[in-house]
Amino acid sequence: MTTPGQHSNLPTEHFAAIGELQVRYLEWQAEVDGQTTPILALHGLASSANWYERLAARLCRNHSIVAPDQRGHGQTTQAASGYDWQTLSADAIRVLDHLGLEQVAVLGHSWGGNVAINVAARFPERISKLVMIDGGFLDGHLLPDASWEVFQSRYAPRNVSGTRREFLDRISQQLGDCWDDDLERIVLTMVYEDGEGQIQDILRPPNHAQVLEAMWGEPPSVTLPNIQCPTLIVPAGPRPDRAGSSFNLTKTVMVDAAAKAVPDNRVRWIPETIHDIGYHKPDELAAVIEEFL
Repeated sequence: MTTPGQHSNLPTEHFAAIGELQVRYLEWQAEVDGQTTPILALHGLASSANWYERLAARLCRNHSIVAPDQRGHGQTTQAASGYDWQTLSADAIRVLDHLGLEQVAVLGHSWGGNVAINVAARFPERISKLVMIDGGFLDGHLLPDASWEVFQSRYAPRNVSGTRREFLDRISQQLGDCWDDDLERIVLTMVYEDGEGQIQDILRPPNHAQVLEAMWGEPPSVTLPNIQCPTLIVPAGPRPDRAGSSFNLTKTVMVDAAAKAVPDNRVRWIPETIHDIGYHKPDELAAVIEEFL
């Protein structure tokens, strides 16, 4: 069995003027010939296209994959606005137009799942299938004691303070079960070192705030019933010591609500893993997605 970091199928990197953005995207070509479904892969909040490296290395045997840095992330333009669902969805469609892709399956991890459900709902003719990877079902209105203030506080920007070495030491401990040299390189695509030698998120706080406004103002309960394509919901199952936590009980409520809302769906929990399933269990995640596609 291979360890998460052993696959070396690295993507090619591209830059393109798309709308008002200079978009950086990664591309994996399918290893086998044939008519297989191309994939658009959308990363999570304060992440980057590189999040998909381990997963795409497995999926690209049968599928071509494109993963853009979404606006305000990675090396794509730091736009001062446009973090609403319609604009983000249109960004994704413009990437497909640039590549000449008429119809794709869309994957979305975490907040990228929320973007993906909006792409599927707003541009149904362009999306053949939808995969929600531990995301897309996050509905702040289903939190205990739900309010804008609670939601805003709970999903405030993460703490990435410290020097490069301090940041890497901290995150390598958090991801200790799956850490390897490739993850060090991947996570560094999501941050930058400021003039004082401190690590900061590339996603700027004002843009993060706009994302939260969209998530609260137009939650999944509004979007999910409008999805027409077959949908796979892949939540990360907790480890036994956290199974009964209030966070995971709330997550189960959100997953159940999403499953009831989407007309054609199946739910496949990946057991005993972390939010970044693609880091921790890429083989298992790839197998579930491949079976669905």
